[in-house]
Amino acid sequence: MNYVIGIDIGTQSTKAILADENGTIIAQHAQSYRPDTPRPLWAEQWPSVWFDAVVNCIASCTRDARAKDVEARDIKALAISSLYGGSGIPVDDEMRPLHPCLIWMDRRATAEVEWVRRNVDMERLLAITGNGVDSYYGFTKMLWLREHEPDVWAKTRYFLPPNAYVAYRLTGEVAVDHSSAGNIGGIYDVAARRWSDEALAMLGIPAAMLPQRLVESSEVVAGLLPQWADELGLEAGMPIVAGGVDAAIATLAAGVSRAGQHVAMIGTSMCWGYINQSVDARHGLVSMPYVVNGRRDLYVFGGASCAGACVAWYRDQFCQAEVEAAKAAKEAGSLAPGDAHVLLERAAAEVPAGCGGVVFLPYLMGERSPIWDAQASGAFVGLNLVHTRAHLYRAVLEGVAFALQHNIEAGRRGAGALDERLIVVGGAAHSDLWMQIIADVTGYPVFTIEQEVEAAMGAALLAAIGSGLADEVAATRGWVTLREHARPDPARRAIYARQFEVYKGLYPALQASMHRLRTDDADKTDR
Repeated sequence: MNYVIGIDIGTQSTKAILADENGTIIAQHAQSYRPDTPRPLWAEQWPSVWFDAVVNCIASCTRDARAKDVEARDIKALAISSLYGGSGIPVDDEMRPLHPCLIWMDRRATAEVEWVRRNVDMERLLAITGNGVDSYYGFTKMLWLREHEPDVWAKTRYFLPPNAYVAYRLTGEVAVDHSSAGNIGGIYDVAARRWSDEALAMLGIPAAMLPQRLVESSEVVAGLLPQWADELGLEAGMPIVAGGVDAAIATLAAGVSRAGQHVAMIGTSMCWGYINQSVDARHGLVSMPYVVNGRRDLYVFGGASCAGACVAWYRDQFCQAEVEAAKAAKEAGSLAPGDAHVLLERAAAEVPAGCGGVVFLPYLMGERSPIWDAQASGAFVGLNLVHTRAHLYRAVLEGVAFALQHNIEAGRRGAGALDERLIVVGGAAHSDLWMQIIADVTGYPVFTIEQEVEAAMGAALLAAIGSGLADEVAATRGWVTLREHARPDPARRAIYARQFEVYKGLYPALQASMHRLRTDDADKTDR
C-alpha cells in the first residue's frame, strides 16, 4: 500500500495526517500555538513556530504509522496547506526570516491602503488582479514593512508564503503556488497567471522580491533533503508538493470542482467560497487560482475576520462558570473533554431564534468582505434587562451566520446559480446548534464532513495527485464523506430574514462612531 502526508498550518494549530491512497487516515497529530498580537489589530507569527510544529506533527505521524507496519519507503509524497500568510515571510539572502509574518488577520496597513487609493490607478489594479485594496491583502502589508521597517525592507530577498517557506526548509528549493500568489492581491495578474510587472511598478514593489518560480498546487517543488529524513521518518528525496491556501484546499477536500459549488470554512475566521471561471473585483470578494484545474478555475471567496474567534472571546471573557463546570465534568467523566461549549449551547438552544431582538456584529478584528473596513468594531445591539448570557452566546452564533449570509448575497451577484446545498467545514461543524442556525439564516441545507481534518485531507489529496497516486478527476470525489447536518426551518427562516435586514443596516448606521472610537483608542495606545 502507498501512503501520503497532508499538512495544514493554521492560525492556531498545525495538523498532519498520514493517509493511504484511498484516503483512509492511518495516523494524525496536531500542535497548538497562538499568533502574536502586540497591538490592537496587529497579528503576526515567527515562521519558526510553524516549522517546528510541522516537524513535530510529521514525526509523530510517521512514528505512529510504523507501529502499523508503514515503512518510510511506503510514504510517497507530502503536501502543505497553510493559512493565508498576508505579507509573506521576509527572508534575507541566506533565507533567514527578518521579521514576523504579518498574517491574514493583521489590519495595521490602513495608511498604506489610503496611499494606494490616492496614488494608483484603481480601475487598472482591479482589472489586472481581480482583487480590491484592503489591509487584509498581503501587498498592503508589504508596503507597511517598506514604510515602517526600512531595514527589513532593505535586506529582504524574498517574501515567502508560509507553505512555500516550509517547502523551502524541507527541500532547499524556492517556489510559490498560484493560489498563494493570487491571494496576495494587487501584484498577481489573474488572467496571465504571473506576477504583474505593471502592478508592481505602480506600487513600487521590486519584482526581484518575488520568487520567479510559480507552480501548480499539485506540483512537486523538489525532493526531501537528506538532513530531514531521519528526524521526520521519511526517505530522502521523497516529493514535497507545493500545496496552497487552506480555504481552497479545504474546499477541495469536500469534493468541490465545478462552478456553483460552494463551501464555508468556519474556524478562527470564516471563508465562504465557490468555483468560477471569471471574477469581477467590484463584487467585493477575493479571488485566486483554484488548487486543481487552476488554469481554468478560480476560487472566489468572501471572509469574516472573526468567526470561531468571536465564540472563543465570549467564552473566555464572560463564561468562566461554564469553563470551570466543564473542567469538573471532565474530571468526573461526564462531559466531552474540557468543552464548555456543550454547556453554553444547551442554554443557547433554549433561546428563541432572533435572541429576543439582540444582534451581534462580529467585527472584533475589523471586517473583510463585503464591507472591507479595518476600523469596524464589534457590537451587541438591542440589549435589555431580560437578556442573559445564553441570549448573547446565541447572538454571537447568529452574528457569524449573518456575516456568512452577507458574503453569500455578494457572491450571488458574480456566481450565477449556486448549488442547492451549502457545505460547511472547520471547527464550527461540530456544533449542531450553529449548523441549524446557519441553515435557517441562509436557507440552504447544510452538509458537513464526517472526518475532522478537512484542509489536511485536501493537502493529502494534492500529495497523491502530485505523486501520481491519483489524478485530478479523483479530486472531484474527494476523500471524505458528506452528511446532511441541518435543514432550514421555514418559521425560523422568516425570523432571520427580517433580522438580517437589521444586521445589514447596523454597520452603515454605526460606521462613523466605530471609526471615531478606533481613532481615539489608537491615540491612547500611541501615548
